[in-house]
Parts: sequence; C-alpha cells; structure tokens
Amino acid sequence: MKNFVTRFVKDESGATAIEYGLIAALIAVGIIGAARLLGSQISDTFNNVGNAMK
Repeated sequence: MKNFVTRFVKDESGATAIEYGLIAALIAVGIIGAARLLGSQISDTFNNVGNAMK
C-alpha cells in the first residue's frame, strides 16, 4: 500500500492534462473577449460598406 501511495504522489500525468485544459480555456476566453470587442466595429464596417453599395 505504501508503494501505491508513493507512486500516486509522484505521478504527474494528470497534472499535465489539467494544465493543457487550463491553457485551452484561457485561450478561448481571450478569443471570445477579442471577438466581443471587435464585433461591433466589424458589424459597423460591413453596414457602411453595404450602405455605400446601395
């Protein structure tokens, strides 16, 4: 039993998966934030172009 606990404490494979998941979540939050900030500006630009083409 002591050997099992020692191996479990030293095993870091699960920690790596969690770290990758946190990095992916942080990147997703950044992309969503940028899209929200730029969304209205892009929409206004397309509306201006569309109105100019009428």
